[in-house]
Amino acid sequence: MQVKFRTSELREAFEKHQKGVRLWGEEVARRYIQRVKILEVANSVDDLFKIPPLKFHPLTGDRKGKYSVVLVGRSRMIATFEDLAMTVVWVEEVSKHYGN
Repeated sequence: MQVKFRTSELREAFEKHQKGVRLWGEEVARRYIQRVKILEVANSVDDLFKIPPLKFHPLTGDRKGKYSVVLVGRSRMIATFEDLAMTVVWVEEVSKHYGN
């Protein structure tokens, strides 16, 4: 899949580990980079559902159309897909489930 980032801050956190550490702490930053790399090598969205540690799933309610990937504990990465083929994924945000 092609990975795009909604903000330059999210891109920098992927490209420069220390940026992610400043934003979210060591463990979340490390897992964020790992998860984005998994998105890059996935051939399809079906591949993501097959990796249990990701806990990849569609969101509901006001977040319908977005997907969640677990990082650490309650931290998660929110992503959307650009097209129906789901070959371009946008990293939208990193947040804590049930509030920041």
